[in-house]
Amino acid sequence: ALKTDVFLSCLLQYYSPANAKIVHEGQACVVKDDNISERIYTIREGDHLMLKCLVKGHPRPQVRWTKTAGSASDKFQETSIYNETLRIEGIQRVQGGRYYCKADNGVGVAAIKSIRVDVQYLDKPVLTVHQTISDVRGSFYQEKTVFLRCTVNSNPPARFIWKRGTIPIEQSKDQGVDIYEPLYTQGETEVLKLKNLRLKDFANYTCQVSVRNVCEIPDSSVTFLLTIGTTPPALRLSVNESLVVDPGKDVTLSCEVTAGLPKPTVTWSRYLNPLPRNSLVRDGTLELRSVTPADSGFYNCTAVNNVGNPAKRNVNLLVRSMGNLTFQITPDSNKDSESIQMGRDLKLSCHVDAEPQDKVNYTWYQNAVLIYNSDSLIVLHSDPDMAPGTSSLEIVDMKFHDQATYSCVANFPGSTVPELRVDVNITQNSVTPPILTVPEGGQVVSVREGGTTELVCLVDGKPRPPVLWSRADKDLTMPTGEWAVETRDGRLRLTNVTRDLMGAYRCQTAPYNGLNVKPRQAQVQLNVQYAPVLDPVFQDVRSPNYQFVTLRCIIQKSNPPHMASIRWTRNGEPLTSLTPNPQENPQLKFKLDPNNNGTYKCHVNNGVGSSTCTFNISSRPYNAEFYFDTPNPIRNLKGNNFSYNLQWTQREPVATDRIIGYWVNVRNMNQMNLFSKQIDKEPVKGGLMSYILTDLKIPLSYEIRLAPITTYSTGDYVSRTIKYSEHHVCGFEDKHICGFSQDRGDNFDWTRQNHLTQNPKRSSNTGPEMDRSGTKEGCYMYIEASSPRVMGDTARLLSPLYNVTAARGPKGSGRFPYCISFFYHMKGKQTVYLLNLLVYFSIASVDTKVWSLIGNQGPDWNQANIIVNPSGPFQVVFQAIRGSGYEGDIAIDDVSVTKGKCKQENSVSNTGMYVTILL
Repeated sequence: ALKTDVFLSCLLQYYSPANAKIVHEGQACVVKDDNISERIYTIREGDHLMLKCLVKGHPRPQVRWTKTAGSASDKFQETSIYNETLRIEGIQRVQGGRYYCKADNGVGVAAIKSIRVDVQYLDKPVLTVHQTISDVRGSFYQEKTVFLRCTVNSNPPARFIWKRGTIPIEQSKDQGVDIYEPLYTQGETEVLKLKNLRLKDFANYTCQVSVRNVCEIPDSSVTFLLTIGTTPPALRLSVNESLVVDPGKDVTLSCEVTAGLPKPTVTWSRYLNPLPRNSLVRDGTLELRSVTPADSGFYNCTAVNNVGNPAKRNVNLLVRSMGNLTFQITPDSNKDSESIQMGRDLKLSCHVDAEPQDKVNYTWYQNAVLIYNSDSLIVLHSDPDMAPGTSSLEIVDMKFHDQATYSCVANFPGSTVPELRVDVNITQNSVTPPILTVPEGGQVVSVREGGTTELVCLVDGKPRPPVLWSRADKDLTMPTGEWAVETRDGRLRLTNVTRDLMGAYRCQTAPYNGLNVKPRQAQVQLNVQYAPVLDPVFQDVRSPNYQFVTLRCIIQKSNPPHMASIRWTRNGEPLTSLTPNPQENPQLKFKLDPNNNGTYKCHVNNGVGSSTCTFNISSRPYNAEFYFDTPNPIRNLKGNNFSYNLQWTQREPVATDRIIGYWVNVRNMNQMNLFSKQIDKEPVKGGLMSYILTDLKIPLSYEIRLAPITTYSTGDYVSRTIKYSEHHVCGFEDKHICGFSQDRGDNFDWTRQNHLTQNPKRSSNTGPEMDRSGTKEGCYMYIEASSPRVMGDTARLLSPLYNVTAARGPKGSGRFPYCISFFYHMKGKQTVYLLNLLVYFSIASVDTKVWSLIGNQGPDWNQANIIVNPSGPFQVVFQAIRGSGYEGDIAIDDVSVTKGKCKQENSVSNTGMYVTILL
C-alpha cells in the first residue's frame, strides 16, 4: 500500500509575476553581451538556431516570441510563436535581427527579454574590369589604366587580398598599382588600379576575401586573366527593337556577340515578369513557341564578361489581340440634341480594345458599300475628341437618304487575327434617348445575411445601352473588388451577402453601345438583415449559494433593431415565469442554491435570426493552480523510493462557498488509482499550499489530480505528471539554491549573487562579471575574499542527499557511475587559493576528496567533470579556502549530478579536468 506523509503549509501572496531568461541550445559561434546589456547570438548562415525562454512565475507564464527586422531587411516584420523554444532550421541572413521573448501570466508586468541574432555569411566575390585610355604630353602617346573591382556580400565585413599569379600584391612595393576602397561603399568593395599598364601587368589576378574564419567560414576567391585583348562585350540583335506578331506564331530572338574577351555569357530576361513557360534559351537565342497576348512585353538580352559594362539589347514584343468592339452615337453636340434630326450633324464612333492599338485599321460601310470621304460623309481614323484609337464617321447636315445601316469593321492589315464588325441602324425611329427606372418597390432591397438578391434598374431606349453599377460611396468597391460592374439587362446579382455590403448602389447608363448623351442615373438601397449581436457570448459565473446573481445580456447591434422575442432557459428548460420587455437589454436575477446551478441561456430573436448569451452558473470552486517553481521537489528516500513536494495555490478562493479541503488522487501511469485522500485545510488568497507524497517508486511516473472541496460541491480536477529524474541540475537561480545548504561547521558562507546585485565598489581584479551563461540576471555562488576573511578561512556548500538506486551497474561493470559536472571561476592574482570537491557519505560520516584545483585560472568560466562510483547515498560538498589576499574570489555555477557516465562531449573540460573515482 502507498504510504503518505502530509505536510501542509500556507504562505501568503505566492502569486508572482513572470520572469524570463533566454538561453541558446542550437549551433552558435559566439554568445556575448554588448555595451547595452543585450545578448548577441552569432550563427553561421545555414546552421540551426534554437533559443529557449526559461520562465518563472505563478501561475505558469505563457511565452510568445516576436522578431523585428535586422540589418538585412528594410522593413518591420513580426511573427509570433507561442512556445518556450524557438527553432529555425537552416537560418538565412534575412532572419537575423532582434528576437523578443515575452512571458506573461497576468500578474504584474510581463517579462520581456531580447537577444540579437547576427547571421554570418560570405558570398563568392565578383570581379569586374574597367579600362581607360588617356592622352599624355600633347597626344604623343596614350596611357592605359585598368581598374579591377572586387565586390562581395558578407557579414562581418570582408578583408581583401590581391594576388598577381600566386604572389600577394603589396602597394608599398609596386609603384604601378594602387589599392583603395571606394568612398560610397561600406567595406564590401575594393579596387586594384593598374597605372600605365606594363607588360608584367598582363597576368592572372586573384581577389581573395576573408572574414577571418569567423564561424569557421572559409575564405573565397575569384580569378581573372588580364590580356592585351581584354575587351568589353558587344551585341547585335537579329530583329527590330519593336516586333509585332500574330498569336499562335513561333518567335525567335537572337543576340549575336560581336566583341568581348573573355567570351561573354548571354542571358535573356523579361521586364517585371519571368520568361514564358514555353520559352527556350540556347546559345544566345530565345525561342517562344505559339505566343499568346500574355507573352507580350519587353525582353532583355544581356552579355557579361565582367569587363566594362554589360552589353544590353531590348525587344518590345507585341502579340496582336482585339477585345470588345463598342460604338457610340453622338447627336449634333452644337445643338445640345439627344435625338436624330434631319438637317443636323451626327457622329458615329467605333472603338476596339487592341494591342497594338495604333496598328488597328477601321473601315466604314453604308448599307454594305464602302464609304469614301465626301462633303457629307467624313471618316476620321483617329478622332481627337474621343478615346485614343477611336475611329468616327461624321454625317454632315443629315438628309433623308443618310438613313441607313452603318457598319464599322476593325482589323489588323495582313494579320490572321479575325476582324470585328458592328452594325448600327440609323433612322429617326430607330434611335431614341435612354430611360432608366427603378421598378416599384425596388428602391430598397432587403436580404438576410448570407442570402442571394438582385438589384434592378430597368433601361429602355434605342439602342439599349448597358448599365454600370457602382457604390454610392466612392471609397467602396463592388463585391468583385472592381469600382464598376457592367450588366447588359440592368440586373446586379449578389450572392452570399454580408453586412458590410449594406448601403446605396448607383446604376447609370453606359456612354457606349448607345447614344452618347448625359448618363441616366438612379439609386437602390441594399438593406442587409442579420441576427442580434450579443455580449457576452459565454460567461462563467461563480457565486456562493444563497446569494443573488444577476445575469445581463447586452444587445450590441441588430437589423432589424426591434426584438421579436426574448426567452430564458436553464439546462434547456424554459423559465416560464419570466416575461422580459423585448425592447430592453434582458437581465435575470435570482438567488443561487444547490438546485439551480447550471447553464442559463438568453435567446434573443429579431425575426431574422436568433442569438444566445450563455452563462455557466455554478457554486463550484475554481480549480487549483499548480506551482511549477518549487526548488528540488523530489527527495530521495531509503531503498528504491522517492518523495515529491506538490505545491499549488487556489484561484479566487472566496468567489464561491468556503473551501474546506482538497481531494488528492495519485495514479501510477501504468495502473489503476493508487491513492485518493481528502486534505482538510482552507486556502488563503495568494497562499501556497504543499502536500508531500512519499514512498513513490523509482523510476515510475505518476499522474497527480487535485480538486477543491466545498460544503456543497467539488471543483474541477487539475492534473500534472511527475517523474523521477536522476539528472539534478542547479543554476542557483532560486533563493532556495536548489536545496543546497551552508555547512555550520565552517568559517563563513558561500554567497548567491548575479551581475545586478554586485557591489559597485567590489574588487575589479577578481570574481566573475556574470554567470556561466553570460546573462546579467543569472545567479552563481561565490566566496568573498575581502575583509574580514583571513588566509585559511573555509566555506563549505552541501548539496541535497542523492540516493543511489542501484548498488551495482550492468553485469560485469561494477558499481553504477554518477557524473558530477560544474563550472568554476577562479580569477585573481597569486592570492587565489584552493577549491575542493568532496563526496560525503552520511552513513559513514566521512568526506572523500575527488577533485581539487589551486591558483589563478584566468577570466573565463571553466568546466570540470568527475565520474564517481558511490556505494550508497551521498552528498556533494564544495569547499573553498581563502588565500593570502582579498583578490581571491572563487565561484561555481550550473552544478549537475547525473546517473551514468559523463557524456563524451562533456568529458573533457576547458581545463582538461576529467576524473574517475571509485568510492
